[in-house]
Amino acid sequence: MDYDKLLSDRAKLIKPSGIRKFFDLASSMEGVVSLGVGEPDFATPWAIREAAIYSIEKGRTFYTANRGLIELRKEICDYYERRFHVSYNPESECIVTVGGSEGIDITLRAILNPGDEMIVLDPGYVAYTPGVELSGGVPVPITLRHEDQFKLTPELLKAAITPKTKAILLNYPSNPTGGLMTKEDYEKIIPIIKESGIIVVSDEIYGELSYEDEFCSIASFEEIKDQCIIISGFSKAFAMTGWRLGYVLSNPTFSKAMLKIHQYIIMSAPTAPQYGAVEGLRHCYDEVLKMRDSYKARRNFCVKAFNDMGLETFKPQGAFYVFPCIKSTGLTSDEFCEQLLNDQKIACVPGTAFGLAGEGFIRVSYAYSLEELKYATEKIAEFVKKIRG
Repeated sequence: MDYDKLLSDRAKLIKPSGIRKFFDLASSMEGVVSLGVGEPDFATPWAIREAAIYSIEKGRTFYTANRGLIELRKEICDYYERRFHVSYNPESECIVTVGGSEGIDITLRAILNPGDEMIVLDPGYVAYTPGVELSGGVPVPITLRHEDQFKLTPELLKAAITPKTKAILLNYPSNPTGGLMTKEDYEKIIPIIKESGIIVVSDEIYGELSYEDEFCSIASFEEIKDQCIIISGFSKAFAMTGWRLGYVLSNPTFSKAMLKIHQYIIMSAPTAPQYGAVEGLRHCYDEVLKMRDSYKARRNFCVKAFNDMGLETFKPQGAFYVFPCIKSTGLTSDEFCEQLLNDQKIACVPGTAFGLAGEGFIRVSYAYSLEELKYATEKIAEFVKKIRG
């Protein structure tokens, strides 16, 4: 029997992750140093771990409410108002999800009908375009420019909106570029969003990892707040990747629709991580700041190292990635990463894993120790010198 014929067309048409290809190559070789993983190298703060352990010891191992623990939802909403000046109701406008990934999934399924266009940014996180396609939507990429530090300009946004445009998916600070939209940047596009009436889905998972400029949530603009769906979580800022805990904030209409999908596919997020997250939001912000300061120092080191070796790299304002331009080497992004892996046993991710506009760039994560970054960038510099003769 040809089982391939039994698969859905959507499942067959979705392209494999471009990141996974290089992880698989690297895992088949010994002695590889990887700069590809977007995961903090810090352990989750002890107070969070202790609270989760205590919850298990006390027998709190049952389902929570579908929306999540009310204590956690209150803390999330208090946190977003305290930090980013956006107010949400924990009873009707907040859902605790299994990571930000589930938040993206239930959001797209709740708002997209077959044929609806959704603007996505290119380069952008690998899951966005497939997520739109799996939900029946049509992804419409906006090509962001290196000279704009990968910001979304009003000119680019205006040109992308059509009568079929239902929504736009934003991610600032950005994975993979580290680009950031400031309050002043958003002010230029808010009138376009309000006039068009499109939904804004904003993945703000790296919000706390903003450096020179204070992070601005697009939902802080009251005139479009109800058009916005905010997705975030605990993986990056609180070093809780393996805990798989996120959340979605939106107006009650959107939230009610997403909750129905969440109820059927998940029931509720894991219980122990929710108790840990309550403790994190209440008492661990100082540790978030310490981790952010460490990332900032690593960013500064990487930017200087890549520019010194002749690979133009703008200084990212957020997240924990740099996006060096490798066009001067004469290699494509895939060629550069594959040859670097074979020659120096250093694994990076080709920019093309994040969209066509990523050609000519590589993504390097600096969520590693300075010692590892020093070693890896020295090896990359050797490789660049070698191929340039």
